Amino acid sequence: MTTKYYIGTAGWSYKDWVPNFYPKNQSGGFDWLQFYSHYFNCVEVNSTYYTYISPKIVEGWIKKVDNADDFIFQIKLHQDFTHKRKFDEQNIKAVRYNLDLLRKAERLGGLLIQFPYSFAFDGSSVQHIQKIRDIFSDVSCFVEVRHSSWRNNRALEFFKQNDLTLCTIDQPQIGQTIPFEPIITNDKAYIRFHGRNVEAWKKSLSNFGKEQTYEEQSSRYSYLYSPGELVEIAQKIKSIESKVKEVNVIMNNHPKGDAVANAFELIHLLEEKTKVEMPETIVKAYPRLVEILVN
Repeated sequence: MTTKYYIGTAGWSYKDWVPNFYPKNQSGGFDWLQFYSHYFNCVEVNSTYYTYISPKIVEGWIKKVDNADDFIFQIKLHQDFTHKRKFDEQNIKAVRYNLDLLRKAERLGGLLIQFPYSFAFDGSSVQHIQKIRDIFSDVSCFVEVRHSSWRNNRALEFFKQNDLTLCTIDQPQIGQTIPFEPIITNDKAYIRFHGRNVEAWKKSLSNFGKEQTYEEQSSRYSYLYSPGELVEIAQKIKSIESKVKEVNVIMNNHPKGDAVANAFELIHLLEEKTKVEMPETIVKAYPRLVEILVN
């Protein structure tokens, strides 16, 4: 069985990716998603967590990736379902309509259901995930929990019985954070990287609930993984390769384009591509990438 890798970033529309990834001089017809999809085969959509996206926008995404054969979208579920835990039939329809649009176009990877650190393992938490699973029973669901209380046999058995993928996450180890250790609960793996910026993460936690600028909110994700860290990460991911048919690797260390640079490096390591196609913008911003650049 050949394992399929989907490697990309969390979001693609960041102004601070210019000029480190997107060129500074852009023609009128230049499109960021189109450019992005030339180099990567998936993207995790973050905007769907904050707002209910218009179907017209989703149709636009589908058209923009027309030339990218195996490109897929992973859709992050709206915070009404995960953080606020208050949603109605209209909310469900809004999410489902867009999922169906992507599925019909064969562009849907699945649904990322991300819960906060405060969402610890107990009976009501399990019931809540079950409720969401029942609503989206025909969609691949990737569940991210951040509290180490979920690392127990009862929780893992629940994930397996409901065909849910337990996300593997890498983030600073603070408090009872779940450690970076791939655990397989079905035939897919979903691995998210939030960086290892311990100090910025602690500061962000202390400012929780306060009004923050975009830069302040993003600072905890500001982290460039070193080549040594990436080799260790790749070895861990490779160790589960034979157990799954699909591995999704998402870089969320987005400030300045660090996620893009690291995603290219993981394509090199995981897909065992001696050389990787990259735009000159990223190589200029991250000179170490020249070693894996296609000539």
